Amino acid sequence: MYAHGMIAPVVALVIWSLIMLIWLYATRIPAMAKAKVKPGEATKAQMEALPGGAANVANNYNHLMEQPTLFYAICFALQFLGQGEEPINIGLAWLYVVLRVVHSFVQGLGNFIPLRFLIFVVASVVLIMLTVHAAIGVGFVQWDFAH
Repeated sequence: MYAHGMIAPVVALVIWSLIMLIWLYATRIPAMAKAKVKPGEATKAQMEALPGGAANVANNYNHLMEQPTLFYAICFALQFLGQGEEPINIGLAWLYVVLRVVHSFVQGLGNFIPLRFLIFVVASVVLIMLTVHAAIGVGFVQWDFAH
């Protein structure tokens, strides 16, 4: 799991995003047919009102195109800075991936907002920690671990 540094968690989250894309189509297309909504003619309100939680899955896919883009950038930055083999960074990256997967399930299967928000906050803190490690690596933040 740690053999490929920061690259493996990036690939894993991209794979998960593609799985969510498949889930999106698997829920949205039947829901649109059931609601007799024609592609290209639907309003945003009609798309949000689709039955079967189709909107939740679509919204989650959109969420995976937002904050995780920062995750990808920081993972590559850490890898390029030579910090991609640090166990703490790899562990945090995998934790972020797991949290985003759990966030997807919470949103896609029931969308219990308080739990989803908590997961989002924890994932954001993990992303902040990775960013601080990158900031230390480029010298934006001075941190002496010896003292």
